Amino acid sequence: MIRGQVARWLTVGLITNGLLYVAYLALTRHLLAPSAAMTVVYVAGVLLGFVGHRSWSFRHAGRVDSALLRYIAAYAAGYLINLGGLQLGVKVLGWPHQIVQGVMILVVASIMFLMQKYLVFAESHRN
Repeated sequence: MIRGQVARWLTVGLITNGLLYVAYLALTRHLLAPSAAMTVVYVAGVLLGFVGHRSWSFRHAGRVDSALLRYIAAYAAGYLINLGGLQLGVKVLGWPHQIVQGVMILVVASIMFLMQKYLVFAESHRN
């Protein structure tokens, strides 16, 4: 069962994050600073991801409203981790923002899978 969840979660995540990373690169090239662009694509990713992960990745049949609140809380924590990593990598270490954000996608995604599996869409929240 977990193998199927991971495969479905990866599919949703790869498609969503791939599209959002392209949007991030476009925004930073033409319009916004890296932190602002990351914020815009992060919010879009949270909304898109909730729909795909709830319905397909975890096949959650519980209440939508409470699951959405847990999802938003999890992703708020993920946002802070992402923003902190981006600031550390770019402003403190002087690394290129494109590489730092690419790595942060992987770091935050790993944390988000665990939070979704064991907190947001957990069996105990199917009522």
